[in-house]
Amino acid sequence: MPDFAAPLQRLIDEFRRLPGIGQKSAQRLAFHVLRTSRDDAARLASALLEVKDNLGLCAECNNISDGELCPYCRDPHRDHSQICVVEEPHNILPIETTRTFEGVYHVLHGSISPLRGIGPEQLKIKGLLERISRDNPKEIILATNPTVEGEATAVYLSRLLKPLGMKVTRIAMGIPVGSDLEFADEVTMSKSLENRREM
Repeated sequence: MPDFAAPLQRLIDEFRRLPGIGQKSAQRLAFHVLRTSRDDAARLASALLEVKDNLGLCAECNNISDGELCPYCRDPHRDHSQICVVEEPHNILPIETTRTFEGVYHVLHGSISPLRGIGPEQLKIKGLLERISRDNPKEIILATNPTVEGEATAVYLSRLLKPLGMKVTRIAMGIPVGSDLEFADEVTMSKSLENRREM
């Protein structure tokens, strides 16, 4: 016998399929939907369907877009001679909030992870190479995550792109602002020393 009525259990099961949502969180979300008005539930359902129906990938950089090109690629004021390579579309926002990067992006949609069966051929690298040969940018900034997979992806891309004769850089990593040195692990501390700059 199920713990909940079938429609509620189905909603809980669907919420559980979302990343980071366990049984308790799924139940809270389902009961929240149950308590809200039908109009609120309809707005939620409509928003979910609208995302699926009206969003796709930018033909240029693979960012999420509501048109053929994303806002960054179609912005004539962006510097197309600088391409910042990120793993996922949500990695763009932290870079944009700095208001210091004026270039464009390229989204790989993942990172190299042999344990998960993800190699370079599963990433959107071919499009990056096509952009480079067509647009001849001055600099490629590798802004993959500071994880084993992100590092492997950055090293792979660096080895692939360096022979093409352009500047390939990697974002600096180290101690976060507001942190304390005693909590830094040896890899973070090593990267901080390695990426130090003159003041």
